[in-house]
Amino acid sequence: MNQLTGAEAMVRMLQGYGVSHVFGLCGDTSLPFYDALFRLDHDITHILSRDERSAAYMADGYARVSGRVGVCEGPSGGGATYIAPGLIEANESSIPILAITTDISVGGRGRYSLTELDQAAMFRPLTKWNAVIDRAEDLPKLVRTAFREMTTARPGSAHLGLPFDVQKGAVEETEVWQQPDLGRYPAWPTAADPAAVVAAASALEGARNPLIVCGGGVVIAGAEDELGRLAEALGAPVATTISGKGSIAEDHPLAVGVVGSNGGVPETRQFMDGADLVLLIGCRAGSVTTERWRHPAPGAARIVHIDSDPVVIGANYQTEAAVVGDARLALAALNEALSGGGERPVGELNADMVARARAAKFAAFDELAASEERPIRPERVVATLRELLDDDAVVVADPGTPCPYLSAYYPVRRSGRQFVSNRAHGALGYSLPAAVGAYYGRPGAKIVAVMGDGSFGFSNGELETVARLGLPITFVVIANAVFGWIKAGQKSGFDGRYFSVDFAATDHARLAEGYGLRGWRVEDPAELRRSLAAALDCPGPSLVDVVCQPLQEAHAPVSEWVA
Repeated sequence: MNQLTGAEAMVRMLQGYGVSHVFGLCGDTSLPFYDALFRLDHDITHILSRDERSAAYMADGYARVSGRVGVCEGPSGGGATYIAPGLIEANESSIPILAITTDISVGGRGRYSLTELDQAAMFRPLTKWNAVIDRAEDLPKLVRTAFREMTTARPGSAHLGLPFDVQKGAVEETEVWQQPDLGRYPAWPTAADPAAVVAAASALEGARNPLIVCGGGVVIAGAEDELGRLAEALGAPVATTISGKGSIAEDHPLAVGVVGSNGGVPETRQFMDGADLVLLIGCRAGSVTTERWRHPAPGAARIVHIDSDPVVIGANYQTEAAVVGDARLALAALNEALSGGGERPVGELNADMVARARAAKFAAFDELAASEERPIRPERVVATLRELLDDDAVVVADPGTPCPYLSAYYPVRRSGRQFVSNRAHGALGYSLPAAVGAYYGRPGAKIVAVMGDGSFGFSNGELETVARLGLPITFVVIANAVFGWIKAGQKSGFDGRYFSVDFAATDHARLAEGYGLRGWRVEDPAELRRSLAAALDCPGPSLVDVVCQPLQEAHAPVSEWVA
């Protein structure tokens, strides 16, 4: 029989699952794996990152826009600990990324080997599935398990530890086979129980003012068309979470926009409070979406819940009808169950109310976006981006200043994944590397990453990666020399006792130029459009540093600050 080394088998396994890009950083324990990538003939491109955390965020961004598994890798010890934040975010966001962290030899365990770490114990609570490959002959089976776990049922992240001696061990070539359909997600989607679909349809038919609230599960499942059919059949408005943005084109007559404490506004909250039935689809109804479970108030509306994860249903609201299954298949079945139901009476929550709410919401926004005051208003940045970007552009936003403004006021006019933000844990430093992954996941689209200057400080070393690879990504830095979210919270909740949140201003454009990017610094609102347009038209990487109003002085759509 022909044999491969463990490292060679790993390359062949990834190749068989259709992996086209691996994001990672080299280390001593990874040498056999890197050598196999060098020697073997395959179609995998390795993207050298400058930090393992960035590599995981790159894999995350790639997976979100491509519908394929994202793969990242790193060495033992510090490399394994650095890669962990990306796995946590992806897992809680139901995004399948695989982290391969190489490790010390199995024979070196317990002997104070350099970089020794119990990787299995470390990654167990952070991922959907995790294993350390202790024997080379087990490698194909465990890789197959990882892909199966990542992409079926509720997607999530996985980790494989790959010890140094396992990389050199022998694997029978006949054992190196794959299940290629598990390289995409959601794989093997599960249809809902027909009785549960009938119960959901009955509940919806009895509602006068139904509201549909979509989480990230709709876009993950590719259920946008079925959602549109349902909303139009019911005449029901559709609201989304931040992760659910793109479930419906936001210029659709029934699209309410984002609801909740981050990105929601009073004009969208009224839909949550006015509904007599809320249909939750791929949505956990967590603290942000419901403004700490106050909108809707418990018991104020009947609840129908569709989700691929049964644990989510009923966790926060008493549920009248529970539909467990893939969102696309469940909505298709629900549409069939509702067909032929005749004309529905027009309730108070309808397209006319959506139009009035949208007009009121954007009237206040447009007034601020037109301001000529300095520092530049964040609203002006968002309005200018919406004016300049095509509908197929992908905007990647960090969770600080950019997230509430873009989620509320950057309307995506095409359904699908056009907007990305890391909402599960909200770590800073995400958007810059995630935009790199998004570029490789959707190379035909313009990729724009928007971040605060606090977030920029976490990951700016990846500008070297962007420059080295010549990626035509545009980065926009909202610069105000403060960790603005925390300072705004200190203002609203602690009587303005500001403590340890301000830092020195940086000329981010000059820093970007030092890495080899084109850079613009904008302080005058009159110069903003010209600078952004020039950056977006740049054939290579570009960065625009916008000196903006600090968040504690702004009118951000964050309910706890407004209150």
